[in-house]
Amino acid sequence: MALRRCWRLARFLPRLPVPLVSSSYIGGVPVSSFANTYSGYKKSEFQRTRFSSEVRNTDVDYEQLKRLLAEGKTAVVDVREPWELREYGFIPGSVNVPLGQVSSALQLAPEEFREKYDGEMPRQTDNVVFVCLAGVRSKTALNTAASLGYRDVQHYPGGLQDWVERERHK
Repeated sequence: MALRRCWRLARFLPRLPVPLVSSSYIGGVPVSSFANTYSGYKKSEFQRTRFSSEVRNTDVDYEQLKRLLAEGKTAVVDVREPWELREYGFIPGSVNVPLGQVSSALQLAPEEFREKYDGEMPRQTDNVVFVCLAGVRSKTALNTAASLGYRDVQHYPGGLQDWVERERHK
């Protein structure tokens, strides 16, 4: 019954104008053309808000990761389970924080983090690279860290599999 009333009312409401172009892109973001069809609309420059959780250039390749580790300018967080580290190995200098604990671990006090994970806790301004076995869990961890305010987060999409393969062929 309520739906019938809505349809009856809809016959009398004016229709919105349909633009010739459905959408355009400004800075890689789709912007609807309906935004300026209102006659009282004042034209102004479109500004895209940049949030702290927005992530850019998130992939690190093997050479970049080796360079970052050699320079000591990054914190490498391995998000695999501890048994995977024992079975498959690990990247030297990485700190193991299983994926299920990343959110809570990054909110700990630095002393608690050091005690629980046996490594330095990355600060929100540090460059942090997440790794896992094949690159799937590290991407999830990257998104979690970004949502917690970490600004310079990346992941190694090849994961430990790629690392071991490239180390073998050196």
